[in-house]
Amino acid sequence: MSTKAPLLGATGAVPGAGPGRLHEIVGVTVSFKNLKISRKLAIGFFAVIATIIGMSAAVYLNLQTLRQATAEENGARTAIDLITQAEFKLARQENSYRGFLVSGDDFYLGLLDKHRKGFYEALDKMKASQAGHGNEAEMLGAIQTAEAAMQAWQTNIVDVGLKYYADPINRFRAIEMIGQSGPADGYMEAVENILAGLSEGERLELAEVASISSRAMSQTEMAIIVGLALSVLIAVALGWLLSRMIAAPVNALTGVMGELASGNHSVEVPAVERKDEVGEMARAVLVFKDAAIEKIRLEGETEHARGAAEAERSRNESEKARKAEEDHVAISALATGLSALANGDLTYRITDTFSPEAQRLKDDFNATAQQLQDTMVTITGAIEGMRSGTGEISQAADDLSRRTEQQAASLEETAAALDEITATVKKTAEGAHQASQVTDQARVGAEKSGAVVREAVEAMAQIEKSSQQIGQIIGVIDEIAFQTNLLALNAGVEAARAGDAGKGFAVVASEVRALAQRSAEAAKEIKDLISTSTQQVDQGVDLVGQTGSALEKIVAQVGEITGLVTEIAASAREQSTGLGEVNTAVNQMDQVTQQNAAMVEQSTAASHHLAQEADELARLVSKFRLGTQAGAQTAPRKVAVAANSSAPVAAATPKPQSARPALKTVSAGGGHAAALLAAQPQDDGWEEF
Repeated sequence: MSTKAPLLGATGAVPGAGPGRLHEIVGVTVSFKNLKISRKLAIGFFAVIATIIGMSAAVYLNLQTLRQATAEENGARTAIDLITQAEFKLARQENSYRGFLVSGDDFYLGLLDKHRKGFYEALDKMKASQAGHGNEAEMLGAIQTAEAAMQAWQTNIVDVGLKYYADPINRFRAIEMIGQSGPADGYMEAVENILAGLSEGERLELAEVASISSRAMSQTEMAIIVGLALSVLIAVALGWLLSRMIAAPVNALTGVMGELASGNHSVEVPAVERKDEVGEMARAVLVFKDAAIEKIRLEGETEHARGAAEAERSRNESEKARKAEEDHVAISALATGLSALANGDLTYRITDTFSPEAQRLKDDFNATAQQLQDTMVTITGAIEGMRSGTGEISQAADDLSRRTEQQAASLEETAAALDEITATVKKTAEGAHQASQVTDQARVGAEKSGAVVREAVEAMAQIEKSSQQIGQIIGVIDEIAFQTNLLALNAGVEAARAGDAGKGFAVVASEVRALAQRSAEAAKEIKDLISTSTQQVDQGVDLVGQTGSALEKIVAQVGEITGLVTEIAASAREQSTGLGEVNTAVNQMDQVTQQNAAMVEQSTAASHHLAQEADELARLVSKFRLGTQAGAQTAPRKVAVAANSSAPVAAATPKPQSARPALKTVSAGGGHAAALLAAQPQDDGWEEF
């Protein structure tokens, strides 16, 4: 109720406020007071968070607007740069064309093509930069119009002007086209106007984007200022309300709990009627107060009940003393019996009288002792059988180990001999194989030599044929020389008839005649040389033919030798393979025998160890007192143990044949091994295997 005045003071006079309005305000205040502290905090923080969210939403929207405006500004600036670049390339085209017309240098035509490509590249980049833009269609239409106007200038001015310039008579027309009254400026002005319009549009867009950015920045600043102011006001109001509704009641409850702690149980607990955590704390303090009052009442009742409990405790202690005496008798008897069992006396039985509750312990102990005595008697008999059997097993294992070692040594010598034989046969097979390869190579070389000789014979035949053809050609040359000599003679005769007019012709005829005679003599000498060469070639052909026949015989003989060596190598390889398999088998037998010998040695050691363990077990069992029945059963077995006590020692030396049948009479353990040893012959040699 203390929050009513601050709320009214904070709200001030409300127009139209009356008793009904005041009742509503008080109801809201009481309802808020009864809310849980967590909900009060949640409402306050929700108000702060809602204010922050509203401020953040406004800032985010304005930032989006700024981001979009920045993107549009960048696009507009990029477009302006591209338009400026296109205008520059446009001016450079016009200047390059004029430079060509003035100088006639093709260098300017190259610059013209370069700047034209740069102009179109700038327009293509402008098209790409306007993708997704609001006025994309309008911009693309203007760019296409500029491209068309540029193409018209190229077609109607440049192409036509170049044709005029190629004709010296019409060259002045090309210059007139770019003059003051020429059509070139009209085409160029159309392109420049389009680019200027595009540039002006982009600048207007830049101004509009700048206005939007300024407005968004102002709205962002206003949203931040208003949001921070509201957050501070809500936080201050929330802190004041929470301190009035939470801190003050908690301080009052703290004072009440201090009074209760000091023993003042008449203090009043405030805020019990509240529905929030403060009310729950007040009600809890009230419970503590009621509990303290109840404690004082219960202490009086407890004092009365303590006397009755003391009498009951005296009766219980006398009953416990009687039961303790009976338990002492039972525990003492059990301790004596367990001590006897621990000392090995299995004949001890409990004879003392137990209480009905402990009678079962007595019966269980006596039954356990009887069962343990019977078990140990049985174990004693089994130990004697184990000792007898282990002695026989040790003797048999020693004999088997010795024979196995002899067999392993023999197999090892056999394996070594087979290894040497196998290595020798393998080396022989390898030598035969190498000889076979050498003879194959010799046969191949002989066959190649025969082929070479046959080719030499054929070459000699071709040489002989060529010599004959050369002889025929020499004959033709000889006839030509004869005819030439005859014609020169006739020419000399005719020149003599002509007189002085034919003197020069007579000299020429004389020289031709002399040349014809020298040609005839040279042809005769060549013919003699060819005849001699033909005879030598015939002799070479005969010799080469004889060489071919000899080589064919050598090839046949080498083939026969190769077949024989191949058969020898195959036989040696088969022998090596067979010996290898035999060697492998013998090595495996050697390994198996060595393993068997090792296993027999392990069995021998295990049998000796088992005999020692049986002796040790017998010694341990002998510590127990088993009664007259056990002594009667173990008496004959001690004789057997004494008889076989030297078994491990005797196993190291061969026994005579007369001692072997005695092993067949053993029935407890090791009988089968003893029978096998008895069936073996006396001689210990290779024939046993």
